[in-house]
Amino acid sequence: MTGSFSLPPEAAEPRLDVARRSLERLRSVPALAERYAGHGKVLTLDDLAALPALVKDDLNVALAHLRPRAEHGATWLFQSGGSTGEPKVGHAPTGFYMGGVHERWQPLGRDDVFVNAWGAGRMWGAHFLAAAFADLSGCEVIALGSVSAQEYGDWLSFFTARGVTAFGGTPSVLRLWFAHARQAGIRLPALRKVLWLGEAWHPQLDDDLAEVAPNARRWGMFGSTETWVAGTNTPDCPADVFHLLPEQLVHADQDELLDFTTLNPDMLNPVLRYRTGDAGRFVSCECGRPDRALRVLGRRDSVVQVRGLGLHVDDIVARAEREPGVLRAQVLVNERQGRVSSVEVLLLAAPDAPQGLAVRLREDLMASTFTISTAFQHDPQSFGVTVADALVSNERTGKTASFVVREEP
Repeated sequence: MTGSFSLPPEAAEPRLDVARRSLERLRSVPALAERYAGHGKVLTLDDLAALPALVKDDLNVALAHLRPRAEHGATWLFQSGGSTGEPKVGHAPTGFYMGGVHERWQPLGRDDVFVNAWGAGRMWGAHFLAAAFADLSGCEVIALGSVSAQEYGDWLSFFTARGVTAFGGTPSVLRLWFAHARQAGIRLPALRKVLWLGEAWHPQLDDDLAEVAPNARRWGMFGSTETWVAGTNTPDCPADVFHLLPEQLVHADQDELLDFTTLNPDMLNPVLRYRTGDAGRFVSCECGRPDRALRVLGRRDSVVQVRGLGLHVDDIVARAEREPGVLRAQVLVNERQGRVSSVEVLLLAAPDAPQGLAVRLREDLMASTFTISTAFQHDPQSFGVTVADALVSNERTGKTASFVVREEP
């Protein structure tokens, strides 16, 4: 077997009938039939590992052909992505598979007052997924959705008055809320729980929460629009380690790339060795639970080809965010007719950031980063570092990606 699975054979193989059903559905798609024609029945994990991996474009083709329907209730169609590539499509039944999540992960209780701050953006599912989970928890819900920056102060005062105990959103959105509260000197003394999904946790949130809500602890979910929630963690787990749900079979290959196969018979998407672009490895969690956990190492699709050279976006962002006075960084790749014309590093700076921050960082990156110095040696003006009022965010979701590709006219 190449790589390793999250579940041992004796636990996974009796449930592979769901994977076999997904395989038959994919074989019914004309554009994918030939790919799977040479593969027989999936009876073991070795058989599953021998199947071709499914990627975003393949799943979009399959879903366009299959048009899945829920057996009970409505079918919701959602879309994610769009910052760095084509959007991804996913389907979910009423309830969004959250019953299985709630059975094993219960950060919210009936006494909680929960702010659902995932934006209810066009065709983005996180707000509704969180609403379904809160409904199962029986708590009081403030279905906030998207809020403009000018409204933060009034809403934060409202949350304090209402005794909000739990707050949920993407880390990008959470950072805006808690940074504003910290700068304004607003405290949320009753806040005990912060739920997140959609991006990796950011250490700056720990610093802001220590000032704004020192009693708050983080609770995370990990997944995608296609797989839905694949794993969860608690305050006793590292922020990048998740305990996988038993209906999610995760495989890590020799390069630590992850693929997901659902064992949930109610799953509408044919998720069969589906690759999200994430990398990870199986570990023993510090929380002490005996089950195998997954450490998420980040995305492996954050290497951008710039004039024939690979630019490691995550390294550039990490280098910029180590600079004193930088709150957040983002790489903006500008393309013209399919070719990279320029690259800009955008900085969100603190009010007390030192003068000349952008100039010094640009000089350092030009001198120390091979890809940048080589790609722009003949036109160095095509690489820049700029202090911006705001980073480029997805208007539907509020998420702020590490890099954004923009097509120039």
